[in-house]
Amino acid sequence: MSSVKGAVAAGHPMTAAAAEEILHDGGNAFDAIVAAHFCACVTEPVLASLAGGGYMLAKQASSEAQLYDFFVQTPRSKKNITPDFFPISADFGTVSQEFHIGLGSIAVPGSVRGMFEIHRDLCSLPVSRLIEPAIRAAQNGVRFSHLQAKIFNIVSPIYSSTSEARKTYASPRDANQLVRENDQLKQSKLAETLEGLAREGEKLFYEGEIAHKIQQLCLDGGYITAADLTNYRVVRRKPLKLKYRDAMLFTNPPPSSGGILIALALKLLEQKQLTDMDVGGHDHLDLLVRVMAETNQARLDMLCSGGDGLAEHLLDAKYLTHYKQQVAKRARCLRGTTHISVMDSQGNAAAMTVSNGEGCGHMVPNTGIMLNNMLGEEDINPAGFHAWSENQRMTSMMSPTLLELNKEGVDPVSVALGSGGSNRIRTAILQVISNLVDFGMSPEQAVLASRIHYENEILNIEPGFEVSQLDGLKGDYPMQERWHEKNLFFGGVHTVEYDGRDFHGVGDPRREGVGIIV
Repeated sequence: MSSVKGAVAAGHPMTAAAAEEILHDGGNAFDAIVAAHFCACVTEPVLASLAGGGYMLAKQASSEAQLYDFFVQTPRSKKNITPDFFPISADFGTVSQEFHIGLGSIAVPGSVRGMFEIHRDLCSLPVSRLIEPAIRAAQNGVRFSHLQAKIFNIVSPIYSSTSEARKTYASPRDANQLVRENDQLKQSKLAETLEGLAREGEKLFYEGEIAHKIQQLCLDGGYITAADLTNYRVVRRKPLKLKYRDAMLFTNPPPSSGGILIALALKLLEQKQLTDMDVGGHDHLDLLVRVMAETNQARLDMLCSGGDGLAEHLLDAKYLTHYKQQVAKRARCLRGTTHISVMDSQGNAAAMTVSNGEGCGHMVPNTGIMLNNMLGEEDINPAGFHAWSENQRMTSMMSPTLLELNKEGVDPVSVALGSGGSNRIRTAILQVISNLVDFGMSPEQAVLASRIHYENEILNIEPGFEVSQLDGLKGDYPMQERWHEKNLFFGGVHTVEYDGRDFHGVGDPRREGVGIIV
């Protein structure tokens, strides 16, 4: 009998190591991914937070797949307040982007309740054991990589906007600067908060001391009340299920917009036989760009409607035809997101994508927790800021996905994948799925293959394609941005695969991803 216990793919070595530790300790895939999420809140602080939200797609070996929606909720009342809500400019080097932060940008967090709900349903080890790696990471410190330092530099106006944020994320070498590359960031207050959650459970966050602190903080210009926190609920959903050629896809259903748009794009791709095309050739790239263009308008309609009841409508033949003729014009949003995939040798699979927006600038006092700024996110507030409907689950592009492949000569192959990257999430996942299904690539090949992204009539292209093929596209797509290296702009598709015998774990290098076979 094989001694291999499973595989993990995540966005940081310590995040992946937390899952690895739990698998070695006898935990299942769900134990491991919950531990990894708690750890990500320490090791990937701009991308994950206890005050954020997300989704997990879970498949137990003997059960149907299930989606856990623990994304953020709009407050129950807009209250008659003047919100603490203002723009900042984030400098991406070649372009600047405006984000909105402040207490008025905070939506009701779901991450903590999500982890405890998943634990009750699916996990085998005590939650206190699952939080241990995160506590150690917060106490002992996290060494900041080049990518993490770059992200912090981009969002520095947010993390410098309040005194507690500046102190929490100050460089240990220079208290007047935020953390820099190779700094060892210790988060003692966050360690104490994690210890409190391990002892007291989720009530600490939603009804206890942390809830009271959030409520008091929001009296100065935020919408969240004690009732918002007490009444927050995780929603279990039936995943969107789609057959793509000989593969079966399970992904995030509405009201999230990402999964349904991936499904729509796959249905459009399915009209052509890609095996007759050269990978990265003119015909292949032209088809991918047209599919991306055709789904952009669908994205806008999905966002504006909230996604309710559109699953069948989106995949209707008439709807597909309608969106073949339209191109969207909408600004990008580079919201911070991270993904974790885990599988175990018992056949359990989990894919989890989480976000904290970019953070609102305010910490929950003396907890080490940065609150989200989802009400200040342009791409999930399409009707305009403060026009959100009360007490509604917000939509997102996040798309944790499971894939069942039929490969000749082997048992059915299971794949768990997902990505960060805001609106590039859907195009990154689409290309990896197509690489796996249409071109028979290994997980490593599928993730490492060069990608494109089409939006706002601009074709963004990673290196690795033949220049002659790209020049041949210029007639139809004259606005091309050719990148000099593979970049986090194109997502981070952390992927694991299990065929009943062998595991693969692939962390996307675009986001310093790590894959581990345990």
